[in-house]
Amino acid sequence: MTDTDRRRGPGRRPGPTETREKILAEARELFAEKGYDGASLRAIARAAGVDPALVHHFFGNKEGVFVEAMRFPVDPSVVLPRIMAAPRDGIGEAMVRTFLGVWGDEERRAPMLAMLRSAMTNERAAALLREFVTTALFGRARQVTEAPPLGIQAAAGQMIGLMMLRYVLRVEPMASASEDELIELVAPTIQRYLTS
Repeated sequence: MTDTDRRRGPGRRPGPTETREKILAEARELFAEKGYDGASLRAIARAAGVDPALVHHFFGNKEGVFVEAMRFPVDPSVVLPRIMAAPRDGIGEAMVRTFLGVWGDEERRAPMLAMLRSAMTNERAAALLREFVTTALFGRARQVTEAPPLGIQAAAGQMIGLMMLRYVLRVEPMASASEDELIELVAPTIQRYLTS
């Protein structure tokens, strides 16, 4: 915090775009750390260095902040066709490599962690995640692959479980395994789900 910030105190910061983005960035961090129920509007405002009224001004309520903060960092309409463009016998590897690349990026991982943690304790968050998974992910996957719906869901479940163990629970040796080790281990199973 600068001397100017201290003199001005909490409240509206200069520049609506920067302030709004700062609130969203702090909200993502808190939702990722504490889940939906554990992150209050006051805590989000405090972390962003603004008055809670300003959070209400931009987003209305906590649900509004959550919906905006959880914008999925990867567009399935871009990523899935790339995976499915791999040779048929390499689709499993392409999927595992893509998931690891997305989750390996801390900036993109934060909103996904927030979604997962929040979905465990809050029905609205679970509904948002369910809608994203069924419409944007599974719906898109069915458009670009001949895999049966159950196979697509099994592959996604396997990958989400892997990411939970690696990045949320940090279970060893999964957490410190190299990407190549994980690809070698998991890709054949994903391949079977998507192509059998």
